[in-house]
Amino acid sequence: MDQLAKLFFELYRAASETDVDQIIARYPQHFESRTNWRPYGRDESYFAVIENQQASPVPALVEKITNSIDAILMRRCLESGLDPRSPQAPRSIEEAVQCFFPEARNWDLSIERKKQAENIQIIADGPKLNPSLVIYDNGEGQHPEDFETTLLSLLRGNKNEIRFVQGKYNMGGAGAIVFCGKKRYQLVASKRYDGSGDFGFTLIRRHPMTEVERETRKNTWYEYLVINGKIPSFPITELDLGLYNRKFTTGTVIKLYSYDLPAGSRSVISRDLNQSINEYLFEPALPIYTIDTKERYPDDRNLQRELFGLKRRLEEENSKYVEKSFSQEYSDDTIGRIKITCYVFKALVEDKDAQASRESIRREFFKNNMSVLFSLHGQVHGHFTSEFITRSLKFPLLKDHLLIHVDCTGVKLEFRNELFMASRDRLKDGEESRALRAKLAELLKDSELKDIYKRRRASLSVESSDSSDLLKRFSKNLPLSPELTRLLDQTFKLEAKSPNNRAKEAEAGTKQNPRANKREEPSFNPRRFPSIFNIQVKNKGEDGLPLVQVPRGSERTIRFSTDVEDQYFDRTSEPGELRLALLSYSSNKTDGGSARGNPSNLESILHVAKASPDSGTIRVVVKPSEKLQVGDVLKIRAELSAPEGNLEQVFWIRVSEPAQEQRPEPQPEPEPLGLPGFVLVRQEAQGNRVRSWSELEAVGIPMNHAVVVHPLVEGDTLETVYINMDSSVLLNYKSRLTTQDQLEVAERRYITSVYFHTLFLYMISKNRRWAPYRQGTEGAEDESPDLAEYLKDVFASHYAEFLLNFGTGDLIASLAD
Repeated sequence: MDQLAKLFFELYRAASETDVDQIIARYPQHFESRTNWRPYGRDESYFAVIENQQASPVPALVEKITNSIDAILMRRCLESGLDPRSPQAPRSIEEAVQCFFPEARNWDLSIERKKQAENIQIIADGPKLNPSLVIYDNGEGQHPEDFETTLLSLLRGNKNEIRFVQGKYNMGGAGAIVFCGKKRYQLVASKRYDGSGDFGFTLIRRHPMTEVERETRKNTWYEYLVINGKIPSFPITELDLGLYNRKFTTGTVIKLYSYDLPAGSRSVISRDLNQSINEYLFEPALPIYTIDTKERYPDDRNLQRELFGLKRRLEEENSKYVEKSFSQEYSDDTIGRIKITCYVFKALVEDKDAQASRESIRREFFKNNMSVLFSLHGQVHGHFTSEFITRSLKFPLLKDHLLIHVDCTGVKLEFRNELFMASRDRLKDGEESRALRAKLAELLKDSELKDIYKRRRASLSVESSDSSDLLKRFSKNLPLSPELTRLLDQTFKLEAKSPNNRAKEAEAGTKQNPRANKREEPSFNPRRFPSIFNIQVKNKGEDGLPLVQVPRGSERTIRFSTDVEDQYFDRTSEPGELRLALLSYSSNKTDGGSARGNPSNLESILHVAKASPDSGTIRVVVKPSEKLQVGDVLKIRAELSAPEGNLEQVFWIRVSEPAQEQRPEPQPEPEPLGLPGFVLVRQEAQGNRVRSWSELEAVGIPMNHAVVVHPLVEGDTLETVYINMDSSVLLNYKSRLTTQDQLEVAERRYITSVYFHTLFLYMISKNRRWAPYRQGTEGAEDESPDLAEYLKDVFASHYAEFLLNFGTGDLIASLAD
């Protein structure tokens, strides 16, 4: 065997960086000479570029996969005889897939998807808890003499003029190096797609500094191997590299030694790493294989799993996890166009309780703690945590049961450049990200989520135990200083609620969803494709077309009736869309006109939010931009796509006088103080004032003997304190008591202690601006739970037991009288 071929195979078969160290020691003639190493990117200062990319190993690995997808699209383009930079080449990734992969429509079928997935493989090697990873793609490949300007280059902008690939900066592929063990070993090998030239390879590492270099230099650098002044190479026809179902002939193979995967992705990578990558590749252009080996897991029966993005997993038919999904598209002249898709998970999954359901959902869909995903061309470029759901949306019951995807492919370039970091793994903390966050909150607060949350919230509503009696006794035995009163008011915005108000709230809380009180509507039988599309507007213009009046500075909802299924805009197979087009624009007229105005597109003068179909209704919310004046008239065409011919409606929008601001009705003076109510919870419900565990579990709140209290916080407001009367703490304490009086006193002490300690711990933490932080156990990531979860955990960790057994002095004693 050729000496270079032998060296390559030894490196390729090395299972860890320790093995690579041993190979380097065996071949001093190749590795010891300083002239056999060149700086990565041909510049030692690029150390900072490589080190300052993705913040964690999974998104860094995703950049490698993205490069593999780009390489395969490039190969197909070259094989088609097209110059990738020419005007004839596809203008987007989506267009490239349609052009080069006509069979893509069959990838919904497992056998077809797996066949394509063989072209990109991620294979595990080495120790179970510290694996090395092989990444193979059957893409364009590179000649050995071109490595230094392609696979080993940085910041050259090789793909800037190619519109149908994800890569742009010519640096993302280097981000994974910093997670390759302590010495950063990475093997790179490739052969050109057309079979010409030799098979080349090189080893990348962090330069091991000498004692002299440590004295004279601040930083080391990254470097790659050359032998006799060039990339080592040898001729091949095919190689057995342990790929799944094929031999290597052309393409690229990269090995990342001792890759530092997070704890939740280290074991069987065809399962755990597969799920994690799925989150970052929400909707990849091509399917991918993740593969483990019998040597690592001899008892596992499913060592090869293809992945094709989280979107497809979420939208599987008969999903055991997803209860409801819907989408909304928004466009304006500043942001451009975004599509927001919400996935609401079931509170209870199969036969699991709420806690097990929540853990199962998190394991399957939230491995990386990403609740709001921002993607470009299917790859996630940034995220918000569940804090957005609790603080911005104020939907705490959905915190662990809601995933939001924001497709930013249509965002304007100027806005996008200020939104994402070049590393493509996080958002910039700037004006644009704050504006987008505010717009998301505004849109989603008034979407279907509001009704979903109301239904879940209403199922918990009871006539909560009036806390005023507790407060009276509390005030009597512990006079409230002005400072303490002010602190209470700052935290809870307290207005005392009279019995009448409480009765009204309780009555409202127990009412069913307003839709349920309406007369029974005829059943809706959706079709896969629409045959009906009608605008629901009564007013007509002079030409007989529907006329929509929109006050300047306000918004208006336009409804269209249809017979298509709810998932029509969002399904992965044969999705449809609703398009709005500006036909004409006339200014300062009182009726419809036909003269074309200056605007070139609708988004430049009208803010538009389009929702996905909901039981036969499509909602479109429109709001005039500041460019429009009272009397301006727009002629709009709404077009709903359909295979047998698009359905359309043409209508007018007239900007009318601003709506008059209504003066708020005078409110009666509030009483001095009021407190959040509390609700008692038992294993089985007792009357109208006591909730059962199962009722809380039904909306995703875990409740069992270990739980003492569940503080329901909406936004920054402590709304209700749910107190578990069948907690182990209370049951154990009561088991030592003998008389009925003792049992009653114990329950009163328990309720009072838990309620007031929850209230004051919350109040003090909020006003002192404390934020909980929990270190992860060995191998697990640190967490930042919200304040409600922190208080719940405090009481479950012997705090309530302490309060019951040792009391809280005269206060508790007086309240228990």
